[in-house]
Parts: sequence; structure tokens; C-alpha cells
Amino acid sequence: MPAFRSILLVSALFVSAALRAEPWTLDRAVAMALERSPDARVARARVEGAQALVDQAGAAWLPQLSLSGRYTDTNSPMMAFGSILNQRAFNFGLDFNRPGTIDNLNATGTVAYNLYSGGRATAGRTAARAGAEAADLDLRTAQQQLAAEVVKTTLNLRKAREAVTAVEGGVRAYEAAVAVARARFEAGQLLKADLLSLEVQLAQTRESLTAARHGAALAARAFHFVLGLDATDAPVELVDPDPALARLAAPDTRDFARRPELLGLQARVRAAEAMVAAARGTHRPSVNAFASYQYDQGWKTNRHGDSWLAGVSVDLNVWDGGQTNGKIRQSSAELIQVKEMLRKATLGIGLEVEQARLAHVSATERLAVSARAVEQAEESATLSRARFEKEALLTADLIGVESRLLESRLRRTVAAVDERLAIVELRRALGLTPLPQP
Repeated sequence: MPAFRSILLVSALFVSAALRAEPWTLDRAVAMALERSPDARVARARVEGAQALVDQAGAAWLPQLSLSGRYTDTNSPMMAFGSILNQRAFNFGLDFNRPGTIDNLNATGTVAYNLYSGGRATAGRTAARAGAEAADLDLRTAQQQLAAEVVKTTLNLRKAREAVTAVEGGVRAYEAAVAVARARFEAGQLLKADLLSLEVQLAQTRESLTAARHGAALAARAFHFVLGLDATDAPVELVDPDPALARLAAPDTRDFARRPELLGLQARVRAAEAMVAAARGTHRPSVNAFASYQYDQGWKTNRHGDSWLAGVSVDLNVWDGGQTNGKIRQSSAELIQVKEMLRKATLGIGLEVEQARLAHVSATERLAVSARAVEQAEESATLSRARFEKEALLTADLIGVESRLLESRLRRTVAAVDERLAIVELRRALGLTPLPQP
């Protein structure tokens, strides 16, 4: 058996490694996160719990059946006399004060059905159904937030890797400049101080490259974390180009009425209203029908008997010291709280949508400006490198040009990803799926 378990463990690890080795698309990453993330699993468990409450509330419309049995042996006159009667063993020669020791085996079956509960059962079922609906919407909220996090984490990983590529380009540019400067220095055409300045700048750029690679490694680890995968040093390979990114477009609406958080609060308002109705129903009578059958067997009397009972009961709470009125006030106060929570959420989401919209407009403008800046910086760097090779440009000027080119490329990389991130955030604020369906 241990060997079999070891084989299963090795097989599971092999399958897991094979899944990770496959290039990741956004669609596959989102599906993996929705399946394995602890947040999604917690939300699904809450849905199961809410549905169980619905099943419990629905039991009020079904008959209740109970079976009981017990064996007693007593010389108590009252209990012994009752057992004698149930066993059909009475005779006029019996001493009522000292009937002796009597045993009794009793088996009873009872069926009860609620005919009217003052509306409490209906209100309880309404509240349970509204709670289940709210739990479903909480699950949808968790899934949308998780999907948005997956998309944002993937985009941040792409941004970190593109930053590494940009810094690597800067390193190559400085290495070329240092090679030219060293040749000019050896030919006596450049001062040692200028050569050292370029070498220092190259060292600083290599340091920036190390930091960028470290950031990319952390982004890859964050990718595994969001997907609910175990920590691993396995490389994360992303599909490029990802077809899902082509579907990522800004929505043309500002309507957030379908935001699951709002719908969930609306369901909780209905549940709170039902709880108020249930509390008020305590003032009304409760009507129940019941029927029972019992069998009694005594070995000391060597007799047995059976009997049945059926009827209707009416219970009315006339005075409970104000407990019912207190429950009504409590449930009414909770209803007011939920309504205000809904109003606050509506105002907050409206502000969130506007902030996300303005952030997307700003990101779009920054992307356009940074793209033009890169074009200008690349053209300037090409001209400056040619002038430096012809000894027509100072070293400090070349360093400035290369630095501006590197900075402009990094800003464009950041702006391009930020524009995608702004779309994801805007879609989430509107209650839309982060990735439009294909």
C-alpha cells in the first residue's frame, strides 16, 4: 500500500508539472484560478451552506415523522398503573397503592404537520432563498475579482519582463558605447575620465537589470499564488501573442446596475424584510395536526396492547414579556442597516466607476505620449551614437541620450500595461467579466 501511494503521489506531481510546463493563456489561467484558488473554494462552500438553509426552511411544508422506544421497570404506583392500563392487564383485584413491579416496552410513532404558523414558515423560506441568492452573487463577485486579479497579475508579469527587455537593450547600448570609447581612448582620442563615466553608467544599468530581473521573478511567483498553485521555481511561460488580450476592450457603458455586490445586497434586503415578517408572525397562532400510534408490551403481566391518538392543536403566544416585540425591533433595525449598506454601496460603486473611467482615459493619453517619446528618443539616440563614433559628441551628452532612451522605453512599457490594467479595472467596476467572451 505505501508503494501504491508513492506511485500516486509521483503521478500527481508529474501531471502538475506537465500542466505548469504548458504555456499559459489568460483563459487557461483564469480557469485554473477559479478551480484551485482558496477564495473561490470558500465562496462555493458558502453557497452550499446557504442552499442547506433553503432545504431546512422547506422542511416546514413536509410532515414530521418520529419514532421512539423505551423499556422501563418500576414499582411507582402511577407509572406502573399506567403501564398496566396500556398493556390491557387491568383487573379489579389490583392493589392501586402497591401494584408491584411492572415492566413495559413502549414503541411510539408520531406524525405531525403544521397547518398554519402565522406566516413564519413562508417568511423563513423567503429569507433562506434570498440568502442563497446572495451567496450565489457573492460567489460571482469572488469569481470576477479573482479573474480580474489573474488578468492584472499576468499583465504585471508581462510588464516586468518587458522592463527587463528594455533594460537589456540599455545595457547593450552602453556596452557598444564603452567599446567605441575604449577604442578611442586607446587611440588617444578620448580622456580616461570620459571612458570611466561610460563604464560607471554601464555598471549602474547592469544593476538596474538585476533589479528588473528580480522583479520579474517575484511577478512569476505572484502568478502562481493567484492561481492557487503551490510555490515553485518553475518558469512561467506565457503565450505571446495571447488571443485573450485582443478581446480586452473598454466597455461602452457606464451602467453598473448588474454589479453582483449590488444584486447581493438587494437579495439581503429581501431576506431582512422576510425576517421582519417572521418576527411579526410570532403574534399569530400556530396550528398543528398530529397523529400517533403506540404499542406496549409487558412480560411480568404477560399482556400487551396498542392505541392511537390524533388531533389538532392551536398555540397562541399571548404574553412573552416583550420578547417578540424586541425581536421585531431588532429585525427592523437590521433591515434599515442593510438598506443603508445598499445605498452606500451604490454611491461608492458609482464613484469607483468614474475613477476607473478617468484612469483609463489618463492611461490612454499617457500611452500615446510615451509612444511618441520613444520614437523621438530612438531617433535622437541613433544620431548621437553616430556623432560619438565620429568624435563629434561629448561622452556626457551620449550618456544623457542613452538614459533618456531607456527611460522613455520603460515609460512606454509601463503605460501600455497600465492601459490594459485600466480596462480590466473599469470592467470590474461595472460588474463585467474582465475578459469578454470569445
